Amino acid sequence: MTTTDNEKVVKQYFEHFNNHEWTKMANMYSAISDFKDPSLGQGIVKQTRQQIIDKYSELNKVFPDLHDQVIQIYPSGDKHIIVEFVSSGTAPDSSKFELPICTILTIENGVITKDFTYFDNFDE
Repeated sequence: MTTTDNEKVVKQYFEHFNNHEWTKMANMYSAISDFKDPSLGQGIVKQTRQQIIDKYSELNKVFPDLHDQVIQIYPSGDKHIIVEFVSSGTAPDSSKFELPICTILTIENGVITKDFTYFDNFDE
């Protein structure tokens, strides 16, 4: 798979995310994928597609206008791509958030097998 193909995967992923198409987005992952995500706990956590759907469906209930704006895509070798983006949304109490995030995706045979996400998980 070429870097161009990986970039297409990433662009499709964020299109599904911003359209809140959680099943389509989850189907871009392997049946069980490795995650590093401060919201899931420490270390690597294995997630099924259904767990991905459930996580983002719940997040979408809290933030109905959930949106990711991709800042930059950095290809890294044959299987990795780094995405810098800003996630934003509005809670039911009208409070807004903007969260800069960096994710390293491992893409193998056209599907995401690892999703290592980094962001500041603490309020200042």
